[in-house]
Amino acid sequence: MKYYIIAGEASGDLHASNLMKEIKLQDPLAEFRFWGGDLMQTQGGTMVKHYRDLAFMGFAEVIMNLRTILGNIKVCKKDILAYKPDAVILVDYPGFNLRVAKFVKQLGIKVYYYISPQIWAWKTGRVHTIKKVVDKMFVILPFEEEFYQRYDYQVDFVGNPLLDSIANLPELDGQEFRRQYGLDNRPIIAVLPGSRTQEITVKLPLMLSVEKDFPSYQFVVAGAPSQPLESYREIAGEHVKIVENKTYDLLRLSKAALVTSGTATLETALLKIPEVVCYKGNRLSYEIGKRLIKHIQYISLVNLIMDKEVVKELIQNDLTTLNIKHELGLILNSPKREQILSAYDELHNKLGGIGASKRTATLIVDDLNQ
Repeated sequence: MKYYIIAGEASGDLHASNLMKEIKLQDPLAEFRFWGGDLMQTQGGTMVKHYRDLAFMGFAEVIMNLRTILGNIKVCKKDILAYKPDAVILVDYPGFNLRVAKFVKQLGIKVYYYISPQIWAWKTGRVHTIKKVVDKMFVILPFEEEFYQRYDYQVDFVGNPLLDSIANLPELDGQEFRRQYGLDNRPIIAVLPGSRTQEITVKLPLMLSVEKDFPSYQFVVAGAPSQPLESYREIAGEHVKIVENKTYDLLRLSKAALVTSGTATLETALLKIPEVVCYKGNRLSYEIGKRLIKHIQYISLVNLIMDKEVVKELIQNDLTTLNIKHELGLILNSPKREQILSAYDELHNKLGGIGASKRTATLIVDDLNQ
């Protein structure tokens, strides 16, 4: 079978690569053409475009880059027509992928969606489009199945693929890791400022502004593979260490973490590291989003899944040096630390067992072979 896969972000690259691996086990003749990243490339096939050229964050940024986005969609449609795949697999990234799904459906090609867009938070009306153009939707958050049921649309809850990624991590030599990246023996506070330029520019200075208040700890920045080292170094300076493309290993050795909102908040929780969630975006984008998302109490996946505040969220004007210092102090040395760790155990149970990629691959391959 010929599979065309579209992932527009770093997390999508990770999950799509694991899905490709499982598809190959069940379909040895599988051929892949994709929009994604380096992890997908390791599974073989042909990359059309890297996700670093696709990721625009926030309403204002999307508007400013609309011509590029529409151009990419046009290229994608032409490429699908030329490739003639048996199936198109879309991974999150809804603004782009739902436009492509409409086009693909008209061609009579099977459309599978792995990792639902967060339409339960905003743009709920997209559910009607999904019902029309997506043959099968595979969701990874437990409350999403119930959400779709309210619209009379059956989806498959396959579990969360992050459980697979974390369960399969190799043993880590902590001392060797510290030696390799020039870290000393002080406890580590991991700083995860995100993978987009806008995120790094806005949030990293604030996250590092409390470094002087915790001299017995070393702050270490997690660098994303899509960003050059200089993007972080210009802000962090020479004395703050930066670890590139080793976020999981860094977190595993950390005492606590400052994490930008997104998938990383859940990854940090599943690795059992207490965290403070940090979000500050373009003011226009934030104000628009705040008015659109009125019924969602939280921005972190941890709190959304648990339906309560497990980790502190410092959002927009609340993301200040003073507040970061206070909250970081609590998760390092107070009863709140143990409360968070206990809630993480409950979170893990809610997400189901490992095997999300395998279950999804089975459902796709079986459906195609019917």
